[in-house]
Amino acid sequence: MPEPESSARLRAQQLRLSYDRREIVHDLTVDIPDGSFTVIIGANACGKSTLLRGLSRLLSPTGGDVVLDGRSIASYPAKEVARRLGLLPQSATSPDGITAGDLVARGRYPHQRLLRQWSPADEDAVQRALAATGTTDLAGRAVDELSGGQRQRVWVAMVLAQDTDLLLLDEPTTYLDVAHQVELMELFAELNEQGRTVVAVLHDLNHAARYASHIIAMRDGRIVAEGSPSEVITSDRVQEVFGLANVVIDDPVTGGPLVVPLRGARTVSA
Repeated sequence: MPEPESSARLRAQQLRLSYDRREIVHDLTVDIPDGSFTVIIGANACGKSTLLRGLSRLLSPTGGDVVLDGRSIASYPAKEVARRLGLLPQSATSPDGITAGDLVARGRYPHQRLLRQWSPADEDAVQRALAATGTTDLAGRAVDELSGGQRQRVWVAMVLAQDTDLLLLDEPTTYLDVAHQVELMELFAELNEQGRTVVAVLHDLNHAARYASHIIAMRDGRIVAEGSPSEVITSDRVQEVFGLANVVIDDPVTGGPLVVPLRGARTVSA
């Protein structure tokens, strides 16, 4: 029976993704709701980052397809994909000696054409991205001299400089202390409120519960649940996905779910 048509800008259809002939994501179909802050959660090696790589075209499927704006994402030129979605990969590397400002400016590359080089609009996009991530003062410093947290914020700024309305973020709070984690999550929430669709892989369940409007929970390369935080983040589901004994209480700030691990609980692989 054919699947119903979807109006979502980004979706996976019976997607299969593999590394070295080992299938990681199995026959997965999912829509990313337009205008959502979607967070993908799951235990290590469950396939969540692999799914994000597939959605962004970093990883070619061994079966199925990813559809972006009504067409197979594979049918677009690379620059066109970069004008439609911004991606922060998990392990980004920069050229030796490049400054933070120059790295952020590379986010404007998809907008450059043979007869259209650097413009005031490009400069404005870079300055707004630096300001939004608190990295303006780092612009003249070499990226390889920055702390891990500073580098991560500069990479986020580069993605923001692309000025797309679809953002894919793979563990964007890695290397950040708790204050900068919250600052970045607040920034992503603000970008979402301004109309951008945000898709992030997160390890922190309570960040996911507090900031996401839509959660996808994965296990063993498949989706086991998706929906609002209150629908997905339940004590039974956390036990199923993470093997973690826990209680879920009301977040005193938002009223949403808050996961509290039980003391002495042993985490087992899910």
